[in-house]
Amino acid sequence: MVKVANVKKKASMLLALTLASTMVLSACGSNNENKGSESTGGEGASGKPVTLKVEVFDRGNSPSGSTITKNYLTSYAQDNFGTPNNINLQYVPIPRSEEIQKLNVLMASGSDVPDIVFTYDSPTFYRYAQQGGLTELGELLDQYGPNLKKFLGEDTLAYGQYEGKQYALPAKRAHLGKYSSFIRQDWLDKLNLPVPQTTDELYNTLKAFKEKDPGQTGGKVIPLGMALASAQYEPLIWSFIQPVTEEQRYTLTQQLGSNDYPTLLPGFKDALQFMNRLYNEGLMSTDFSLDEDKKKLGEDAAKGLVGFFSEDDMNPFYADALYATLQKNIPDAKLSAVDVYTNSEGKHPKPEYAPVGLYLMIPKSSKNAVEAIKYLDWMASGDNLLNMQNGVEGENYTLQDGIPVTKADASDEVKNRIYNWGDMAIISNGKQLGDTEKNVEAYVFGMPEQFREETRKALSVSRSDTIKPVLFDRPIEAQSKYGTSLRDKFHEIIVKTTMVKPDQFDGTFESMMKDYMANGGQAILDERTKAYEAMK
Repeated sequence: MVKVANVKKKASMLLALTLASTMVLSACGSNNENKGSESTGGEGASGKPVTLKVEVFDRGNSPSGSTITKNYLTSYAQDNFGTPNNINLQYVPIPRSEEIQKLNVLMASGSDVPDIVFTYDSPTFYRYAQQGGLTELGELLDQYGPNLKKFLGEDTLAYGQYEGKQYALPAKRAHLGKYSSFIRQDWLDKLNLPVPQTTDELYNTLKAFKEKDPGQTGGKVIPLGMALASAQYEPLIWSFIQPVTEEQRYTLTQQLGSNDYPTLLPGFKDALQFMNRLYNEGLMSTDFSLDEDKKKLGEDAAKGLVGFFSEDDMNPFYADALYATLQKNIPDAKLSAVDVYTNSEGKHPKPEYAPVGLYLMIPKSSKNAVEAIKYLDWMASGDNLLNMQNGVEGENYTLQDGIPVTKADASDEVKNRIYNWGDMAIISNGKQLGDTEKNVEAYVFGMPEQFREETRKALSVSRSDTIKPVLFDRPIEAQSKYGTSLRDKFHEIIVKTTMVKPDQFDGTFESMMKDYMANGGQAILDERTKAYEAMK
């Protein structure tokens, strides 16, 4: 199951690391004297115009008549923020697919780097902060960003801190829910079965699906659809994790990439043993180990072969996605969002997203840190974010109970105004309408009308009994070093322990865990333990 990276990928990684190291020399050189906190913004206000450079992702998707640096939203920002403040906004495009490599080059250059840069990658942010390449933002935020500070809130801002100091302004995520589960309601109705409420009830339902084949699949029924992807296995596995102390949560969790993994938490083995039982009784997708991109699961579910599965909360309901295809194939099929997997406390635990999107940063070499904070604060003020994310009321959208609803009959020219709103409204990940419920409704209204009620249920499921990510105030170096290889080993543990015969389960689990710990798991455990002690 371990993938071997190709030569180009390895070369890119080495280049990125080399450039990141070079950045230290540039960031700590002569430009380092131009501290952001010393920028007065005086010339921008009354004298010579200031040029504020802002990174923007280039996805190659600009419609005819627009470019990524000159479009409706760049003009909106210039007219409503730049010109009134004597500031020329200059957008610096960076290809989305090469963002970290290109950003490393710019950061190493010092003088050419934009005043506002960003990344989704937390290790990249930590590395820049650790190497002294970023402006400390605490005082600037207090003085010039009151609206921004209120908008982001303490929980979100905490993710931009390094050793207690604010070096990044994380974009605020509009919706923290990740996963929901789905069941064929028409199968339940056909068998006169209630919606299962617990893991045990789900097991009995899966057995009934296999034995009675309510979808008349001709023996092809897949009671529980599974893929080797987080959305499928995480809801199941986390429901078996036992209650833990704060210390156990911080030290025994293993963060591999952007996700927390329960590899060392009590209950992990029980979860795998349950998967082993499902697999050996023919209640689970037999080829799940080959389905890392969820494509096979999606095809099986759309063909009407799958009775129950977990997924990213809204995924089945997008236009032309799984549910629409299922109903084309089987018009009477009905898919319902459910919350079934149950832990020892009777709850339905599942991970939630960290409350962050992009990490917005101001390089230490920037002379325009004040203007940068003012720009982001402007975005968080009044209706500016609403307008950037939704366009013009009456033309792009109408308000329904305070929720912007896109006008289906809007012309392409009108729709194209905000084609890049997600890359311009950088203080937010998702549409922000003032509170969580309205944010969720914005997602609901973005779905095909016939699926909106189930979308609402799925979003509710994904936000219930959630497990917050574990946040340290410093990077865990061992996670960066071993994370990729250990994520592959984690998948190997799932696959092999699930597929072995029941009498081989214990031996397989013990040997694979021993290998996991010897190849980085122990190093992560040791470093997290020390970091927790230092935090306390």
